[in-house]
Amino acid sequence: MSMSPDSFDKLSAKIEDAKRSIRAAASESEAELKAKVDEARKNADDRAAELSAKTQATAGQAETHWQQIQSDWDKHRQTIRQRIDQMKADQDLEAAEFRAESAEADARDAVDFAGNAIDEATYAMLDAILARKDVSVLLEASS
Repeated sequence: MSMSPDSFDKLSAKIEDAKRSIRAAASESEAELKAKVDEARKNADDRAAELSAKTQATAGQAETHWQQIQSDWDKHRQTIRQRIDQMKADQDLEAAEFRAESAEADARDAVDFAGNAIDEATYAMLDAILARKDVSVLLEASS
């Protein structure tokens, strides 16, 4: 199976959609923003479930370190979600300020993590292309 840069095009489009959504959020009402947050959470959960199912389905083909990363990511997401839900339940000003600061820190960390994931994906894609070229070279040499 050869690799294609199309997956990076899809990733780029997803990033552009996210940027538009985040920029638009500043001018939305609280109700609109809450609905957007709920939708984003559902989308993230759905995508994580899809990724988990895909990882399980290809368990025989994929290396176990990706399964461990997926498992660790799922645990991290659940911990963050539980903390967010608990902080939302607290209604005083001090708790709200702490929730805002925590949410901002989580957002920064998530963006940094995504940036590193893109770097890893770039490396993996380039290495896959190189590996496929190595196969071609070996095939030519053996003919």
